[in-house]
Amino acid sequence: MEQIILIIHVIVAVTLIGFILVQHGKGAEVGASFGSGASQTIFGSQGSGNFLTRATAILVTVFFITSLTLSYLAANHAKPKDIDELIKKAEQKTVPLEPDNDIPKIPSN
Repeated sequence: MEQIILIIHVIVAVTLIGFILVQHGKGAEVGASFGSGASQTIFGSQGSGNFLTRATAILVTVFFITSLTLSYLAANHAKPKDIDELIKKAEQKTVPLEPDNDIPKIPSN
């Protein structure tokens, strides 16, 4: 499940980058800065929005939803353990070391 959402997230991110780079900015036309005829339109100089702006808005929404879903899955996947439980397990695993009789002792002078 997490891998599918991650694949969708990456595909949407790459597509979103492409759509944003293809679009024109607000000041792309020289006449737009001086108000040449575009000031009389209802929606402003951009118009009502074309396919690229609507697709970008949809992709941003999908990107936002997949980001939240991935963060939710990551937070619930790695639950912190109780510190008392970790200490008990560590105490059970420790074995007292016994001296090794095979090692020769160095004589002291």
